[in-house]
Amino acid sequence: MTAVEPERMGFFTDTSVCIGCKACEVACKEWNHVPDDHQGLTGFSYDNTVGLGANTWRHVAFIEQQRPVDVDREGMRWLMASDVCKHCTHAACLDVCPTGSLFRTEFGTVVVQEDVCNGCGYCVPACPYGVIDKREDDGRVWKCTLCYDRLRDDLEPACAKACPTESIQFGPLEEMRERAGDRLRELQTAGIDGAQLYGDDPDDGVGGQGSIFLLLDEPEVYGLPPDPVVCTRDLPAMWGRAGLASVGLLAGAALAFMRRR
Repeated sequence: MTAVEPERMGFFTDTSVCIGCKACEVACKEWNHVPDDHQGLTGFSYDNTVGLGANTWRHVAFIEQQRPVDVDREGMRWLMASDVCKHCTHAACLDVCPTGSLFRTEFGTVVVQEDVCNGCGYCVPACPYGVIDKREDDGRVWKCTLCYDRLRDDLEPACAKACPTESIQFGPLEEMRERAGDRLRELQTAGIDGAQLYGDDPDDGVGGQGSIFLLLDEPEVYGLPPDPVVCTRDLPAMWGRAGLASVGLLAGAALAFMRRR
């Protein structure tokens, strides 16, 4: 009997219902034994973890905006969003890893094997989102695994399990894309200006993300690149051109050798 391949799994994060409780951050740290990052309040925001890193695999951003309420008044709007690794379809971190530490799982996610990582750091600048990072005390890289161990036991990731508002949803990626589209239309019908999807286009610069977000403002407001591009996308063509150039050089050398004889 032929084994059935698992579906590609992913996240849909609906920032419109995120309350900033950071339950996802805590659940991620507890389940994956991620060390404390020893950060307190910065004085600029209630966001105490600042951004994704080797010791923060889920990051809840707090974004405070001054917006006009009417002609004479301004009001405060809070945007909250739980960010995570995008588990790209075309993952540059995976492409540049020389040891095979990074691999794609049967669920379509990208995972680091810490016992294989040699700390070269090539993957760090390769990520267009700044997700993957080195841990200072051991020099190896770490990031979200999408709770690979839980997936193998048919459990949802710890962050999605802990989210009290279902801001973080998990399931087959195509289903997540459909849910995201339905939710976007719902908000647009309700007149929510600025609502848009991020990472849902399979023809974007990374071939589509495994983590789709519904945002209430432009991606830059959340610290997300508006047009992410995998830096290794041209590698096959480059290798092809290099191969042709090598053939040309060899042919020229052989011709020169024959003429000398």
